[in-house]
Amino acid sequence: MNARIPPHALNTTQALEQVSQKWDNDIVGQLKDYIAIPAKSPMFAPDWAELGLLDTVLRNAAAWVEAQKVQGLKLEIVRMQGRTPVLFFEVEGTQPNANAATSPTVLMYGHLDKQPEFEGWRSDLGPWTPKYEDGKLYGRGGADDGYAVYASIAAVQALKSQNVPHPRIVGIIETAEESGSRDLLPYVDALRHRLGQVELVICLDSGAGNYDQLWLTTSLRGMASGTLKVEILTEGIHSGDASGLVPSSFRIMRQVLDRLEDSATGRMLPASFHCDVPAERLAQAKATAGILGDATYSRFPWAHHDCGGSTLVALPTTTDPVQALLKRTWEPTLSVTGAEGFPTLQNAGNVLRPYTAFKLSLRLPPLVDAASCVQEMKRLLEDNAPYQAKVTWEGLSSSSGWNAPGMTPWFEGALNAASRAHFGSDCGYIGQGGTIPLMNLLSQGFPKAQMMVCGVLGPKSNAHGPNEFLHVPYAKKLTAAVAQVIAAMPVTKSETQGEAAAV
Repeated sequence: MNARIPPHALNTTQALEQVSQKWDNDIVGQLKDYIAIPAKSPMFAPDWAELGLLDTVLRNAAAWVEAQKVQGLKLEIVRMQGRTPVLFFEVEGTQPNANAATSPTVLMYGHLDKQPEFEGWRSDLGPWTPKYEDGKLYGRGGADDGYAVYASIAAVQALKSQNVPHPRIVGIIETAEESGSRDLLPYVDALRHRLGQVELVICLDSGAGNYDQLWLTTSLRGMASGTLKVEILTEGIHSGDASGLVPSSFRIMRQVLDRLEDSATGRMLPASFHCDVPAERLAQAKATAGILGDATYSRFPWAHHDCGGSTLVALPTTTDPVQALLKRTWEPTLSVTGAEGFPTLQNAGNVLRPYTAFKLSLRLPPLVDAASCVQEMKRLLEDNAPYQAKVTWEGLSSSSGWNAPGMTPWFEGALNAASRAHFGSDCGYIGQGGTIPLMNLLSQGFPKAQMMVCGVLGPKSNAHGPNEFLHVPYAKKLTAAVAQVIAAMPVTKSETQGEAAAV
């Protein structure tokens, strides 16, 4: 279905040329400077306030936005005591007598805090040493998603340069997303009267199935995380003296985790951690599997080794493309993301360790309540510990997932038109395995808003891991596509009615 063409439609070729120049001449340089600053999220840098790095990247972004001299734009850095700061900007709509209370509004979102370094970077790369190579900008945070504020303003500039009518636009750029957006709700509450009537949310913190079309994120998994610790001794003991009598804390850890997960299949055992996949999402997964095929699983950096003259490659849990998509978006999965209580291999003597601690990350289906799962995990993991060991499940955090609302005709048409204009094919639809806590909040606060959740994290971009990169050619097209969707948004009741009649 096609959306009504607005009377002052955006010239898509001109828009892409403009944003491409902006990326080449300005934004890439800004992002190089941003990547070089280790502005880690508060979860990974508890002394963030003393370090001042989150403040630095936010002030740098604010200074750049101000320097763009976008007509009708106002911005400020908003601070609350004891919380990470946010950047808030507002661009006046072009409609006569538009005001914040009643005007249809676009909300643009991104974040500037980063994940920690991680190991395994290519020898000529590093998390804080930006490198631009073959259209890819390497370094931590550029794609996830320091680019968002720069791309958002570049999209607005594309509209302004062609005098295309546009709705009122506001933006929130936070600095604690990688810590679960723990500070965001108080800011949203404080700014709610300035957000206005949000009818379109553009979140640039998501992924792409490939770099060949525009991708809309249709769902996000929830997450429950914490530290599981098993203590059996008060200090380490010679393993020759104690092993066999003193049970290994690691073996107890395995037994406790067996209550939660079938280690043979990876299936989570509690029934409440699962939910049915909606029919619409299943149909979209089948369509996306037809587009991506084996790339749904082959895109990951699988380990390989020689065996009897042949090379064996590690295998995924499934090679069925539909199941591959559903497993990483609609099934609960447990990961151990950190460990404590282990000496390094070089320093590992013959000692029975007193404790084992694992950082657990449980990804949950979009429709499952994460807070309830955390409490169920506490009961499952702590009660009736083997050998009466001290087992604790602490440091808990949770965020429920998100399932996108239904699309209106204008929005679906605008997405397809933008994807065809800049990529030559219709928009693709894909669930994401990650979590963006803001989306549930916005869906609850603005239940009628359309949600354009998209991003540049395509194949091998490897956010959070080594060799993270931003695919600049794709980012250029995404920026232009964002401008086109904003231009297509109905801004009055009569337009919305006309759109419905025209479809």
